[in-house]
This record gives sequence, structure tokens and C-alpha cells, in this order.
Amino acid sequence: MDICTIQASYKSGKESPLSFFKALYPKLEKSEDSCAWIYLLKWEEIEVQINQLDQICQDPTNLPLYGIPFAVKDNIDVKDLPTTAGCPDYKYFAKESASVVSRLISAGAILVGKTNLDQFATGLVGTRSPFGTAKNALNANYIPGGSSSGSAVAVASNLVAFSLGTDTAGSGRVPAAMNGIIGLKPTRGSISCHGVVPACKTLDCVSIFANNIQDCATVFEACGLQKDPKDPYSRQWNPDGSALNLPHIRNAPAKLKIGIPYPEQLEFYGCKESQSAFDNLIKKIQGPEIDLIPVDFSVFEKAAKILYEGPWVTERFVTCEELLKKSPDSIHPVTREIVSAGDNFSAVDYFKSEYRLQEYRAQAMSVFESLDCILTPTIPRPYTLAEIEQEPIRFNSNLGTYTNFMNLLDLSAVAFPAGSLNDGLQFGATCFSLAFTDFQLMKISQRILDTFSESTDSTLSSNFCDPAMDMTDVAVCGAHLSGFPLNSQLTQRGAHLLKSTKTAPKYKLYDLMETHLPIKRPGIIQVDEGGHAIAVEVWRMPTTQFGSFVKNIPPPLGIGKCELESGEIVSSFICEEIAVKQGVEISSFGGWKTYIESLNH
Repeated sequence: MDICTIQASYKSGKESPLSFFKALYPKLEKSEDSCAWIYLLKWEEIEVQINQLDQICQDPTNLPLYGIPFAVKDNIDVKDLPTTAGCPDYKYFAKESASVVSRLISAGAILVGKTNLDQFATGLVGTRSPFGTAKNALNANYIPGGSSSGSAVAVASNLVAFSLGTDTAGSGRVPAAMNGIIGLKPTRGSISCHGVVPACKTLDCVSIFANNIQDCATVFEACGLQKDPKDPYSRQWNPDGSALNLPHIRNAPAKLKIGIPYPEQLEFYGCKESQSAFDNLIKKIQGPEIDLIPVDFSVFEKAAKILYEGPWVTERFVTCEELLKKSPDSIHPVTREIVSAGDNFSAVDYFKSEYRLQEYRAQAMSVFESLDCILTPTIPRPYTLAEIEQEPIRFNSNLGTYTNFMNLLDLSAVAFPAGSLNDGLQFGATCFSLAFTDFQLMKISQRILDTFSESTDSTLSSNFCDPAMDMTDVAVCGAHLSGFPLNSQLTQRGAHLLKSTKTAPKYKLYDLMETHLPIKRPGIIQVDEGGHAIAVEVWRMPTTQFGSFVKNIPPPLGIGKCELESGEIVSSFICEEIAVKQGVEISSFGGWKTYIESLNH
């Protein structure tokens, strides 16, 4: 579920927006029990958008987001739809769409729903909603992260290609870390906040979630970079940073200088696994093209504490002041406790804090004088639902260790997954730098991912796609799997891992026992009866490279078609039936990797 794949399908004529969304909608309906949605559009409402798109444009090359499904956090207005900000008693029907939504629809995107959130965008946990807790897409025992919980879950669950969140203190990055996706927190004011329910109006920004960095760049360019007269806090984009040649987003300075906090300033709150993942990341990327420079992180720590300990919490009080007075029980107890404290600060408190913050801004500027960016964990550690229930405020505060300071200091940031943790979770890292460095940060983040992937023989989140490039998907089941001897035949051709899945239950897998093959390989054949679902990986490569890949395949193997458990048909390895008669059936192992592991034991 990414922009490049969907656009390629439209351009080839394999799909139309109507056929694509007809296939997608049943999956959207089934996802309602995930609590990701507050309002899922009816099919008729989606069909109206498709018809309007068809009237405006029928050429997918003319609009950057032609026929791309997206979702918005339910504190962002969509004309004629309810906005709740996670509070049913606050609900109103928007008379016009937020500026950012209007721009995305004008770019061809199709809205499918409004997503769940921590009430009034107050929280980094994703559990403070009367509409339920959105289920973490990687492990339902863990929090989804907030406040943009539903937006992140929708992307991570492949329900939409991208989504909008908001980010005041980390709401566009913490959910990205918890769900293993990309989160762009752009420069404040670079995307209009007109039509967005404010959390802290002077600090808020609209954020973008996607499955790869390229998509974040495409969406950002489509909906941002223009000053909006309807939003007094919107800003004119820096002309020096506005040009972006999307197919070359990998480009970054030849030698990157990246700051990392002094080891004693890194905080993981006892999570050795997260600490090890960050240590592994910096170990893998340090080299000729990336110079890691220890920096004093104390100014960022000081700024982070101001956000909730200082008078900026009064801005949250302003948003729901009327509801607090009329119907305080309408507000989630934890949210009510936090927001109510905003009534206790004076103008004197504000100016004292503002003077202190300006000192921090000046110090932070000096830190970046010799750096391209700073790299930190996105969150110190993941938390389970049970842990947050026990300590809802303290653990929430811990989650903001590396995020709370950024809007106060006028920084931009990109959060991305960069390593695996236990329980199926992924470790999140973040690059951040000064305002208006957004595109540069995306390029640097992609470079880090590329370098990390090359060092670990992993394709984790490194998927990059030129929208103009034709791609081919191929399923592999043996020596080309990640970590196996022939995987480099894929990676050297610019292929990236799309997904790990299974075939439909109509295949048998064999150890070919072929002595003439230099590397041990399996054979897979389709059968009429007694078939199994076999574990495969689906890799996506430029079609221009597919011919040379096929040329390397020796008999009795070849390339044909395979049906996946989803019903999708993709190119895949096949085997001559005469060869399997001399081999040993290993279908019961469920896949080649499991079989090889059994031999090694």
C-alpha cells in the first residue's frame, strides 16, 4: 500500500480507482473492530469522490495523488463530516474542509475515513479515547502511540497509503515508532492548520504517516509549502529548500555529520533491548560517508520539560475551556487532569518561561552549526497497555523524552523504523534539524536506512520508489530469501522486500537434492490435492532489472506465476515436475527457512 505501486497499477491499466476501491472497501469494513476509525466513510461517499475525480482528470500522470487512499485524524475538518477531537460531546459538523484536506483532494487523493486519537490530541499513548484504543498493528498487547493513534494504525495495517496526524509534542512520531512506519513532523506552519482543532495553537503542526519516506515527500509537496491566508501561523516556505526532484531523494551531502547525544544523556528507562538497538544502529552506519559526532543534549532535555511543566499547557485549556465548565465529565479523566492545570498559570509565568525558552533556542541553534542533523531514538522504550494503565501520566511523559522539545525549538523531524525488537515490534529512530530542512532530513533519513540495510543485509523500511519507474513483484521461497546466499541477486538490482507472506494452500515444497546446483535450493509446484501454504517473501524490483535476474536461474527452476494467500497473483519461482520426483517433500515444514533450521539442529 504505497503511492508508487498504486499509481503503477493505474498507469498500466490493470486498475482504475473504482476497481481499486471496490477491492479495498471490504478490508476497510473489516478493520472497524481495530478501533482505528471514528468515522469510516460509507461506500457511497467514497464513490462520489471517485466520480468527481473522474470528471476532473482521467490521466493518473496529471495528479500527484491520483486515486490514492488516505485518512485524517479526527481533529481535522472534512466538509459535512463530524469532527469530534475524540470527544463525542464536542462533536460538530464541519462547514468546510481543512485547507490541508482540500489540497490533498485537489491533488487526486481519496479520503476513506477519520481516525481515532487521544482526546483533544493530549497524550502520546493512544489510550485516552472514548472510542476505544486503536490496536497496535504489530502487537495488540502494546499501546498504539498517540495522539495520532488511528492514523498510524491505518497506514501500518495497509488500509491507506498515507494519513494525516497532528504533532505538538510527538504525536506524529511516537505512533510511527510503535507501529513501524515513517512519521514526518514538518516545519511548523509549512502545512496549514486552518480547520484543525488546536491543541497548542502556537506549536501545532499537521504531520504525515506513510510506509516509506518517498511517499512522505510526495504528500508533503502536495499539501504543504504554501502560506495560507486563512492560517495566521502558516509560514512562507524557504525558497532555498523548496525544490525537490523526487526520484533523487536518496541524494544527501557526500559526507554526513550527524550528532548523537553523549551516552550518559541517552535515556531508555531500563529497556536494554531499545538501548542495544540504538547502539547497533549507530555502529552500523558509522563509516566513510557518515560521521557520528557526540553532542551535549542537555539543552533539548531542558526544553522538553517546559512543555508540560510550563504555561503552554494553558493553550490546551483554552481549546476545551467551555466544555470543562459545562460538562467536565465529558472529558477523559486523565485528559481533564492535565488540561485543567492550564488554568493555574499567569501572564508572569508565561513570560518568564518564554525568556528561558528563547535562551534554549539560541543554544540549540549553535549545536547545529557544524551538523547536518541529530539522530536519537524516537521513544526511549515501548510500553504495553497494562503498563500505561498503571502509570498513565508518568509513562506518557517518558515517551516524549526525544519529541517534546521540537516544536518549542522550531525544529523539523523524520521518524523511521531502524531495527527489530522483541514481540514483533520495531525500533524507531529520528533525525531532526532546524526549520525548513524537511526535504534534506528525508534524504538523510533515507541514506541512514540504506546504509543500515547494507550493513545488516536487511531491507527494513528502505523501500524507495521512483513514481515513473515500472516495477515487478516476484515471490521467492528458497535461496533468495532474506539472509540466504542468493538474496544479493535481488538487492543488487535495486529490489526491496515488500512483504513476508504465504502462498495459497495449493502447493508442495521439495528439497531438490540436486548435486549440480552450487547452492542448495528448493522446488515448489502447484498440485490439485494435498497442497500446503508455503512461506514466501515478495520482492519488488525495477522491471528493467527483471530480465537479468531471470537469466541467472538454472534448470530445473524457472519463473512462472504463483497465487498468494490473499488471492494476488505474482511472478514466482517454479520447478519442473521431473525434478521433484528425485527430491524429498518438505511441505510440512511450512517453508524453506524452517526446514534449513531443522537440518542445522
